[in-house]
Amino acid sequence: MTAPHRPRRRFSQNFLTDQSAIDAIVATIAPRAGERMVEIGPGLAALTRPLARTVKPLHVIEIDRDIVARLRDEFGDALAIHEGDALEFDFTSLGPGLRVVGNLPYHISSPLLFHLIEHVAAIADIHVMLQAEVVARMTAAPGDSEYGRLSTMLQYRFDIERVLDVPPDAFRPAPSVDSAVVRMVPRQKRELVARDEKLMEQTVALAFSQRRKTLRNTLGRVLSADDFATLGIDPQARAQTLSVDDFVKISNYRTRGEG
Repeated sequence: MTAPHRPRRRFSQNFLTDQSAIDAIVATIAPRAGERMVEIGPGLAALTRPLARTVKPLHVIEIDRDIVARLRDEFGDALAIHEGDALEFDFTSLGPGLRVVGNLPYHISSPLLFHLIEHVAAIADIHVMLQAEVVARMTAAPGDSEYGRLSTMLQYRFDIERVLDVPPDAFRPAPSVDSAVVRMVPRQKRELVARDEKLMEQTVALAFSQRRKTLRNTLGRVLSADDFATLGIDPQARAQTLSVDDFVKISNYRTRGEG
């Protein structure tokens, strides 16, 4: 008999064990035969088992070598196991129309979401579980206290919907925070498109670098008073009041287009 796996704090391991939560998440994902799907952090395979019954092969990314060995023993060829760090994984290498699922390690959730942005052209949709407070930031609207860099850059690329709430007692060990499942679908069309996405990302990061400061303080070194006037943006406003389109306009203006 295989010895029980001891959760490792350095990997933020909180394993989903509540069957009703598992069933609800799988129903939300709605896997179909023939799809290309990758699960991030399968852990003790709570989601992996029902997903692998439909999706063949199911790709999984796992950094814990002990868990990798368990997955190989249980699933054999039913899984395509990619051992390593999801932050370094090339999701595009799996091909187009990729469905991404998983219970994301909470300590790397934001960097991992930014990493997924880089592979958006290959992604069909994303269903992941995160801390509820991170989901609140992802879905926040301009003016909300949670609205920030993560909100802006994800909403530029994805339509985002909070679809399920999962309480701490659904996990072993129970985390000290609430969790939620979010659905992310790449936007097919935008009225305003950033001409230089790297420049937009830099602009957003700079604007939110000091949340309490006005735009004149945070963006003053890249935009003059005349620039703010031309853009129709109040330099006394703060970054969290600007919409995604406002940031697109600013970044496009910085390339000396007309937004």
